[in-house]
Amino acid sequence: MTPAEQSARSAEICRRAPVIPVLVIDDLAHAAPLARALVAGGLPALEVTLRTPVALDVIRAMAEVEGGIVGAGTLLTPADVKAAKAAGATFGVSPGATDRIIAACEEEGLALLPGAATATEVLTLLERGYTVQKFFPAESSGGAPAVKAIGAPIPQVSFCPTGGVSLKNAKDYLGLSNVLCVGGSWVAPKDRMLAGDWDGITALAREAAALR
Repeated sequence: MTPAEQSARSAEICRRAPVIPVLVIDDLAHAAPLARALVAGGLPALEVTLRTPVALDVIRAMAEVEGGIVGAGTLLTPADVKAAKAAGATFGVSPGATDRIIAACEEEGLALLPGAATATEVLTLLERGYTVQKFFPAESSGGAPAVKAIGAPIPQVSFCPTGGVSLKNAKDYLGLSNVLCVGGSWVAPKDRMLAGDWDGITALAREAAALR
């Protein structure tokens, strides 16, 4: 899969809804009901971060949920890329981008949303052919004003800002012409998962899906 093909696929996924849930899941039993709750609320693209021991099993379980598009976040190594693809991930998200991660995604045919936080990083990825990128960490890298400023000289690149994005500031990003969607964890709070409050999570997802 070429960078252009990856970016086209990433753009398609990002346009499905204004928010991609960024999920950190410790209990495998939460995987399927959480995915169903988020999809029912209008958020089909799900980023499962590889930050817990059960993350790959969570991807496998969520991949079986009808209507869901499951990806793997926190890709740090080529081994992460291979394991995520084998588990059923259809897209990948990295906090930054290295030659080895990029090569692994191209080889595995995994659509990559590569992370960038500066104009130089954005341009470097653009030279490789990546026109859809993750702006991370969004808030601590200047927030919506920074994304807007980068867009002025580099309008060819569209972003999914992630990191510190919340219901309170999501519209600041979504109102920009170079933002396709945002990534956020607020739609799946840990306390609601622990309580099994799937209806409550569906309500949060609906609220997020209505942001644009």
